[in-house]
Amino acid sequence: MLAYIVRRLLLIIPTLLGIILLNFAIVQFAPGGPVEQMIAQIQGTAVDATSRVSGGLGDAGGAGADQLRGETTTSFESKYRGARGLPPEFIEELEKLVGFDKPPHERFFLMVKNYLQFDFGNSFFQDRPVIDLVLEKLPVSITIGFWTTIFLYGISIPLGIAKAVRDGTRFDAWTSVVVIAGNALPSFMLAILGIQLFASGNFVDWFPLRGLTSDNFAELSLLGKIGDYFLHIALPVGSLVIGGYAALTMLTKNSFLDQISQQYVVTARAKGLEQRRVLYGHVFRNAMLIVISGFPAAFLSILFGGALLIGIIFSLDGLGLLGFEAVLNRDYPIVFATLYVFGLMGLLIKLLTDVTYVLVDPRIDFESREV
Repeated sequence: MLAYIVRRLLLIIPTLLGIILLNFAIVQFAPGGPVEQMIAQIQGTAVDATSRVSGGLGDAGGAGADQLRGETTTSFESKYRGARGLPPEFIEELEKLVGFDKPPHERFFLMVKNYLQFDFGNSFFQDRPVIDLVLEKLPVSITIGFWTTIFLYGISIPLGIAKAVRDGTRFDAWTSVVVIAGNALPSFMLAILGIQLFASGNFVDWFPLRGLTSDNFAELSLLGKIGDYFLHIALPVGSLVIGGYAALTMLTKNSFLDQISQQYVVTARAKGLEQRRVLYGHVFRNAMLIVISGFPAAFLSILFGGALLIGIIFSLDGLGLLGFEAVLNRDYPIVFATLYVFGLMGLLIKLLTDVTYVLVDPRIDFESREV
């Protein structure tokens, strides 16, 4: 097993390199870019990333652009949209500022060299080291992702097993109604409903709306801090869990039903083994493999994608919102840094999944397989 783990760790390097290369190539052909974004900000036509969702407008005022246009009367054709009337020297300074004065292949190899040293550079628009921004947002995303995953698997797996054992009974029918209802409601709709019912004051005001902790968190006792923390994450985590448990529950149920009908289960029951021993001693290890295999995708989906709208609704400034704003603003250092971090986390979690396979079913042997 150790040799397999070492091979997988070594395979992470070319895999990450391929992911970054593919996305770097796509970015070169994508319309717009950081230079266009800076020009739009100077001209006063830029719109904040979250304002596109909330309906707000960008900062008005193009005095800076008017001043720059007044400094030159030279007409030139620029390759950047919106640069008409701006002096070419200024455009060259913008290109140098974001590193676009170098050819693409040189920028790529320089980026790979820096990333191997975990040097992600500075944000184009926030003027801060990217690593500081990622580390600042990471605890929020880890908190939401961790607790959502714990509750999601802690509810869905026992419920799926119970539905499989009681297949066709009244319990199965009523829980199916609950599962279908959970599957029909997206997480952000549940978040809005939860705010209206439990946090707006229209009905009750049990839960806070913003952040992970209260302003007076440092002054609270230990039990007060724990209670305050869980009160803040109750609605966002609850919305993600209720909106995502249906698929995992049905996957667990169908996987157990498939195994329960196998011959080895009939044989075990014929030998007089108890139901609990049959389920958790024989069926569990086979049925859970398909559930475990989906863990990396589920965790990263919760961490980055699922928590995006939830983060905006509950003012949780995590990696999802950071990456979303970076993509819309063409802040490439943040885009590739978050891609690098999530890619590395996904590959490591996938390796952890393979190790879990062996723990669940020791008959699996990765040593005899090629990576």
